[in-house]
Formats: sequence, C-alpha cells, structure tokens
Amino acid sequence: MPAIDLDAQYNNRAMVPDHPALMAGWAADAAAFRTARPDAVLDQAYGAGERHRYDLFPAAAPRPGAPVALFIHGGYWQALDKTAFSHMAAGANAHGLDVAVMSYDLCPEVKLAVIVDNVIACIRQLRERTGRRVLPFGHSAGGHLTACMAAADWPRIGEAADIVTAAMPISGLFHLAPLVPTFVNRAMGMDAGEAAALSPLVWTPPKGLKVTAVVGGDESGEYHRQTRMLVECWGALGAEAREIVVPGANHFTVIAPFAVPGSALTTELVRLAG
Repeated sequence: MPAIDLDAQYNNRAMVPDHPALMAGWAADAAAFRTARPDAVLDQAYGAGERHRYDLFPAAAPRPGAPVALFIHGGYWQALDKTAFSHMAAGANAHGLDVAVMSYDLCPEVKLAVIVDNVIACIRQLRERTGRRVLPFGHSAGGHLTACMAAADWPRIGEAADIVTAAMPISGLFHLAPLVPTFVNRAMGMDAGEAAALSPLVWTPPKGLKVTAVVGGDESGEYHRQTRMLVECWGALGAEAREIVVPGANHFTVIAPFAVPGSALTTELVRLAG
C-alpha cells in the first residue's frame, strides 16, 4: 500500500483554499449574533486563567430538564476562541436548549492534558451554576475534547455519572498517534505516550452513552477514518453510536447547520438532548 501523506491529510487549510473567508464569516456571524442577544451572559469564569471563560446564550423558552449544550471550538488546540462561534447557539436555542460557548488554554503555552482539564472545569462550573447535565458538541480539536468529556470517568472526578449522557463530536480527532509526526504536533509537543493516553478512541464510554459523530463529505480520508473508528469502537463497547456524513461539506462548512434551527444537525443535537 502507498504511504499516506499525513501532513496533507490533516492540513485542512490547504485543502480548503477559501478558508480565510469562511473563518472571517464565522467571526462576523458570531459578533452579529452577540449583538442581537442582549440576554446573553458573557465572559463567565470557570477558572483563574485569562482564557477560562464561557458565554451563555439562554433559550427564550427553555425546555424543562434539558441539558446545557456546550460548544467547544477547534483550531488544532492552538488557535481561535469562543468569540468566533457564538452563532453556534442559534439552532439549539430555537428548540429550547441553553447553549454555552467556551474558550480554553492553547498549545504551546500548555500541554493537551491541561486543555482537557479546562473543559472538565467548564462542565463542572456549568453543572454547579445550572444543576443540569451538559451536552458537549465540538468541532475538530473540539470534537476530540467532546469525546474526552463523553468518556471521562466523572465519578472519579467527583461528579455524578450522568453529568454527560450524550455528545456530538464534529470532524473530530480521536486517534492522536497519526498526528505525532505531523506539523500539528510542532506546537503540541506530544510524544507517543501522551498521544495514546489522550486518544478517546481507546477510552471506555459509559454504557448507553448516546454519541453522534459528524464528518463532512468532502473532508480527508483520515477524518472519515477517525469518525468511522470512533463509532465502531464505542458502539462495540455499548454506546449508542452513529455517524452522520454531511454531503458536500468541508472541514470549515460542516458546522454551518448548527446556526440553522431547522437543519438536520440541529435536529440531531436536540434529539441527543433527550
């Protein structure tokens, strides 16, 4: 078999030449959404660090007992923040779900394990503030972090086992070993041991966990493999796992449907909320 060019497989920006315009669109749409939402509760702290903040966008008519949806941004754990993704709350808000959008520390300032701990801290803060479960959905690096939250040992952390009962990783990275020799790892500095320990593909999800893994139809073969393997492995371990391939979507356009109340991805997120 020919060798796989892993740098090319994971270089999403090179695969989508118009990514600068798409990313600028994220920022503009997010800013417009915040402007239109005077009810939003912005820059809430979940930790002591400058980036330990989340924004909360409440639903106009909240569903009783529904979890808080938490959007976790991408950027290969080394770029971006919550301010480019506020509009990811629009679809779920229309169906009665409160939505938080978080920032976290970035590599190379911290190691990946610290970022995982950041998201744990945010979820714990949301639980303390609302008394409700949390439904993580995240994109790219945020897809990895979403899967980590879904399979975390919450009782060992000190939380109820049902704090996360469903999750929706989008274009996620669940098997980190292929990233070690690539450009992605220059800022992260993972060795093989860290990559193995922080790969949720080999973690054991709780029985009955509902997880829907999403990938764009036009994404690289590695992203399709990562998504398929998570669904297969977690399904074999007792999770209710399914895959959604979004036809014609690339790594940057795949999240657009979450801003649309009637989209199939918003509908699936609402279904996961129970």
